[in-house]
Amino acid sequence: MMAHDTTLPPAHSRSPDRPRRIVLYSHDTFGLGHLRRSRTLAAALTQANPDASAIILTGSPVAGRFTFPERVDHIRLPGVTKLVDGSYVSQTLGLDIDETTNLRAALIRAAVEQYDPDLLIVDKEPTGFRGELLPTLEMIRETGHARTVLGLRDVLDEPEVLAAEWDRKGALVATETFYDEVWVYGVRSVYDPTEGLALSDDLRARMYWTGYLRREGVESDEVPDDPYVLITPGGGGDGAAMVNLVLAAYEQDPTLEPRAMLVYGPFLSGEVRDDFEARVDKLDGRVTALGFDSRIEALFAKAEGVVSMGGYNTFCEVLSFDKRAVIVPRTVPRLEQWIRASRAEDLGLVRMLDETRDGMTAQSMIDAIRALPSQGKPSDAGADGLLDGLDCVNERAHILMSRSYTRSAAE
Repeated sequence: MMAHDTTLPPAHSRSPDRPRRIVLYSHDTFGLGHLRRSRTLAAALTQANPDASAIILTGSPVAGRFTFPERVDHIRLPGVTKLVDGSYVSQTLGLDIDETTNLRAALIRAAVEQYDPDLLIVDKEPTGFRGELLPTLEMIRETGHARTVLGLRDVLDEPEVLAAEWDRKGALVATETFYDEVWVYGVRSVYDPTEGLALSDDLRARMYWTGYLRREGVESDEVPDDPYVLITPGGGGDGAAMVNLVLAAYEQDPTLEPRAMLVYGPFLSGEVRDDFEARVDKLDGRVTALGFDSRIEALFAKAEGVVSMGGYNTFCEVLSFDKRAVIVPRTVPRLEQWIRASRAEDLGLVRMLDETRDGMTAQSMIDAIRALPSQGKPSDAGADGLLDGLDCVNERAHILMSRSYTRSAAE
């Protein structure tokens, strides 16, 4: 049997009328943040160009529980789990981590090779999980068939910690070598996630601060009619402490209003979740709970206020739906959420519940929830001017995918 030729056609042989194709890589070893951001970007890019399509490559174990927009699909990469000691194991396949990484790398390369995208957008990790993106990035550099973008959230980590991590992973060299542009999904005056990284002047000239990624309202049957405060720990995998604090507040103060609508997230499960459910049941409807809602934007839109952790996507939703919010950031394994919440509080966008300053007590949470009605809205502090991210992304993507684009055009 004749071997199948998988060599990509020369770029100039593509029909100039061929609809644009976009791949978004989202390594997703923990939580929902990378997948939700990639899904938001894919939706915006395909809506802006009615002929374009997009594929999201994701390691998220719950990717199949999301709906995807028309002309957006996903490929689920074999999942991995991070252990307490920082090492990784395959979630289900019984392979060692090197075998799992090699399998993921081969799937990524095959998908990009066959789909032949015009644009590859990589979320946060320049080399991918354990370097799994490098074979694909090498192939793209050799063929020149796709433009490449590294997308960074507004905050990554403390500058010194980030610099050491990027050095260990070879991320700085990869970013300089393989990426046409870097998009920062934030505003430089709020925070510069690349502080501490020794980026060349050439690369900094190819960086764009897009602004935050605005979220749109959706319909959902789960929205209560009565007033409520939305309680969301994001994916939930590290949200038990925050949920415990909120439940303790409603248990301690029977007059605390309004009622709370708690969305656990898909990764808050097991005995901890069972314990929370038992406590919710005893609160006689003052707190109600959902396991997971892929259309959580609808709950944001109608909420009287929000109590959440400090993840990027939740922060975008707080700004987009102009909600008074109390942010309870995690501080391990990264200070990312604390940095974001601290800067946002300084700017008057949210209130942060800080362990050192406020104490993580039921009374501090009671006081924070009671103060929500008198708290300023994000729009009062100029939030609307921070939310141009998707417009900028669409503009840059259009330029990058134009047939006449060359890197020099971005410098």
